[in-house]
Amino acid sequence: MKRPVTLGLTGSIGMGKSTVAAMFAAEQIPVFDADAAVHRLQGPAGRIVGAIEAAFPGTTGPGGVNRTSLAERVLGENEALRRLEAIVHPAVGEERERFVAEHRDASLLVFDVPLLFETGGDERVDKVAVVSAPADVQRARVLARLGMSEAKFDAILAKQLPDAEKRARADFVIPTGSSLDETRMAVRDIIACLSDAAPR
Repeated sequence: MKRPVTLGLTGSIGMGKSTVAAMFAAEQIPVFDADAAVHRLQGPAGRIVGAIEAAFPGTTGPGGVNRTSLAERVLGENEALRRLEAIVHPAVGEERERFVAEHRDASLLVFDVPLLFETGGDERVDKVAVVSAPADVQRARVLARLGMSEAKFDAILAKQLPDAEKRARADFVIPTGSSLDETRMAVRDIIACLSDAAPR
């Protein structure tokens, strides 16, 4: 029996990864959104809220985890970040396993993971697609976000593998710097390529 081909979808902040993930979903390809899984786990009655409150007192409330407060506690603090990851990553792994079981008859599964290379997630998928746009386009997109500053953007970038290195390690590069049609064509090409390559 064939199992689905697994494609890791990643890209640095502001590269258009969410738009590309939506394009895969629009083509009827199941997409596992790691960020969305974290939001569920950390939301109201989320199953890791208690563990996060125990590790970082005062960062949760009736609405679940206060992501801004938590980010302030861990940004630039490697030990704190490791403690948080030890709570979050296993729970996300369980969500991922549930997703795979639910879609075991699909020919292709996409895993939308922002820090795929940084967390070693590329070793858990068959192929990797990197979403990429020119640096000036990326910067303009990110700085247009509410609450974003140059300093915050630079701090986030410092935690991410450089775009050039991601592209060098990717099996596919999906351009998002020009038209949506060009991006959509790249997505469809990948689907056509991988849907016939499901391992047995």
